[in-house]
Amino acid sequence: MKRPLKYLFIFTGLLSGSRLMAQADISMATHWYNRANYNPASIARTNYLYVFTNVRQQWLGVSGAPKVFNIQASDYIHHLHSAFGVSLVGDNIGVTQFYNPMFTYAYRISDERNWQLSMGLSAGVFSRTINGSLFEAETTNDPSIEYDKQTRVSPDANVGLEFQTNYFIMGFSTTHLLALGKSTDTYLNTNHRYGYLIYKNTEPDYFNYNLGVQVVNRQNLTVVEGNANVRFKNPTGLMKGSRELFDVGLTYRSTKQMTLLLGINITPDLRAGYAYDHSFSPGLAANWTHELMLEWRIPSRSAATKFICGNKEFWYR
Repeated sequence: MKRPLKYLFIFTGLLSGSRLMAQADISMATHWYNRANYNPASIARTNYLYVFTNVRQQWLGVSGAPKVFNIQASDYIHHLHSAFGVSLVGDNIGVTQFYNPMFTYAYRISDERNWQLSMGLSAGVFSRTINGSLFEAETTNDPSIEYDKQTRVSPDANVGLEFQTNYFIMGFSTTHLLALGKSTDTYLNTNHRYGYLIYKNTEPDYFNYNLGVQVVNRQNLTVVEGNANVRFKNPTGLMKGSRELFDVGLTYRSTKQMTLLLGINITPDLRAGYAYDHSFSPGLAANWTHELMLEWRIPSRSAATKFICGNKEFWYR
């Protein structure tokens, strides 16, 4: 196998903390804006239909490096206290390719004035293909290599909880539930566990800021990630508040990666973003990683505003 591709597989195996070809969830730098990939409870967003898409090119210049795309849409139905969503994730790395279409449901267990608690479930399939004809072996017809094309499709599910107050977001989730307790193989994605805490402050007239920490565990590997993000605003003097303009963020992971996050509001409801990952791991510092993101909030017909008078709640549309 040629060196760049061989190197890539070895590096992926080391990161997994398991045998070579052990699988991991997709790596997305912009997950701080949209957590639905790993916590289905987070789609319980009121007042608008939400559309999110991003693409990621990892380790530019490395043959067979990961290429990821992701698209999601969800909407909240007030009278059902429920959100419904769909998503599709795809990833190419070396000779492997996977697709992960999912349906997501989230229910707001509690919707108090100052705090909310939601639970969510995603269900779908995980399809992985290995195309052995793409191997570039140093020895022609190497008997240790499977040269045919094989695909395996298996059911998949994620579950999670998210708790929000005026200033904090706390979430716990687990992905690929059906892999729980199973040993990782070439086609099966490993069960992951996520926990995160985000502090958010939206009160200043000229900016918002978020501070967050996340812990991800799979098998014997744990990754810790910290994030800080500032979103600048233009005070409008209107009841609906300031208009968001652009944002800047910074993330650092314990896997020796740092990410610069940039975003701009094209309209009040449409936002574009860019992320640049820099790895401090030996041999990859010169190979950049780029990610582009588009986020769209469409006012929902079912959107409602809640008022509390005494012990009674009133909704209006």
